Amino acid sequence: MPSYRHALLVGKFAPLHAGHQLLFDVARRLADEVTVVVWSNPDFADMPNDVRAGWIRTLYPEAFVIVGDDGPPNSEPDEVQRAYTRAVLERNGRRPDVVVTREDYGPGLAEHLGIAHESAGAPRSDDDPSGTTIRQDIHRHRRLLHPIVYGHFVERVVLMGAESTGKSTLAERLAQAYRTEHVQEYGREHYAAKDGELDLDDYVTIARVHREREDKAILRAERFLFVDTNAVTTMFFSHYYNRDSLPELRQMAAECAARYRHVIVCDDDIPFEQDGWRDNATWRSRMQGMVLHDLAVRGISFHIVSGNLEQRVEEVRTILSGGPHVPSSQRRGSLGPRPTSS
Repeated sequence: MPSYRHALLVGKFAPLHAGHQLLFDVARRLADEVTVVVWSNPDFADMPNDVRAGWIRTLYPEAFVIVGDDGPPNSEPDEVQRAYTRAVLERNGRRPDVVVTREDYGPGLAEHLGIAHESAGAPRSDDDPSGTTIRQDIHRHRRLLHPIVYGHFVERVVLMGAESTGKSTLAERLAQAYRTEHVQEYGREHYAAKDGELDLDDYVTIARVHREREDKAILRAERFLFVDTNAVTTMFFSHYYNRDSLPELRQMAAECAARYRHVIVCDDDIPFEQDGWRDNATWRSRMQGMVLHDLAVRGISFHIVSGNLEQRVEEVRTILSGGPHVPSSQRRGSLGPRPTSS
């Protein structure tokens, strides 16, 4: 039987890591109810308060989570932090009877609130680093982060371009090079299953399933996730074959601007391969122009990679490392041959 009625946890949780999860385990064992107050001021640009609170809500749905968007600066003394904690609890009608911590501030906060204090364990060791240490190298400390938390820091790299520009091959090869995951285009699979007879709803299904596969793969990925096409391409095909698209698909396409950290466009400088489903090289060239036009209209930054497979891999390596990128096509002095209209 729990020793307390209502436990309190307070912190930045930036990021939520194994040490924090120990706090939750102890709090849930000690009390029937758990309230969590999350804030940092200044906030973290790469994992703001709402994101960190979202991790807690996902992993601990039974907890009552308060986001302290109006919290005092982190530099303020303990008395100010304690007063704010009391105020935000009162504002939300929360009345804990114990606070659980692994920090020095715990006893003082408990005394200020007039409640008990319980320690969740011994002070940290080298095997149990602080959030500050983990933030210095998220990927090195991946083992301390739940996959849902670590997945937030995995950079999505989407490969775009017309048909037969090598996106699928490059996605697979990059995943091998980086020892991570890749997501193949789902549209082809759905198109084949429907024998090419698609209506507007099918394009929504394609985009939705593709995103679901991304979200599953990112939980297994490390540092990068390579993705073959996205909802923008799916919307393009919806308009090409049906002259329209459904609002849900257009919304998913709009979200692509923020969903992917890097946009790589595969050049159409390689031979066109007919697989029985594709149009022709002339159509590929026109579609490539439309892809570039769409990215420009949406204001999405992108890089074009050219040349053979290994040249493209090296160009992507340069892009992802933050180095200056000169496409192989420009190093050759041209954008490569383009088919003419017939």
